[in-house]
Order: sequence, then structure tokens, then C-alpha cells
Amino acid sequence: MAYNKYSNHKVTEHGIKFDSKKEANRYKELKILLKAGQIGLLQRQVRYELNEGGTHSLTYIADFVYVDVITGKTIVEDTKGYKTKEYLKKKRLMKKIHGIIIFINRLYRDWE
Repeated sequence: MAYNKYSNHKVTEHGIKFDSKKEANRYKELKILLKAGQIGLLQRQVRYELNEGGTHSLTYIADFVYVDVITGKTIVEDTKGYKTKEYLKKKRLMKKIHGIIIFINRLYRDWE
């Protein structure tokens, strides 16, 4: 079993590679919601450029992006166990540049 830098187990479910078991489980939940018609347009690993036109590329890759069918809003979701400095920087830039607030599917309730 492979590990990434935060000691998560990389897993493969139904031929799809995930960075963690938690991310794979969330994908299963989202697929159920998609089938039930509660969400639409489910996508994985969506890239957002955070330094367009800059000398260095800086991207944020969202774990999941989907549309909440009830509200019509696009949801950008990340599955996190740790809030790193790099993640917090990218989260601020997503809001500033794209006007997008990232929803965090988290392990700990005391976040934000």
C-alpha cells in the first residue's frame, strides 16, 4: 500500500486512484447523491490556476466539483485531514481570484 507525504494510504477503488481512503469514501457518497439526483455534474481533480500571467504557475486541484441541484450552486470540495500552510494560501487565493469558497470535508469539527 502506497503512502503520500501526510501518511494517507493511496487507494484504488473501481479502477480510480485516490490520495486517501477518506477521499475514496467521499467519492462513493457523492456518486450516491448523483444517482439520487441531489447533485449534478460531478467532477474529480479539477485544476484552478491561481497565478495566471505570472512568472510561475500556481494551481489548486480540487478533489471534487459538483452542482447542488437544489440551490444551483457549484460546490468546490476538498477532503482534508490537515490544514497545511500551502493549502491555506491556496484557499485564500481561490476566494480572491475566482470568488470560490472551498468546502472542506474534514476529519475534525474544530476547523473554521
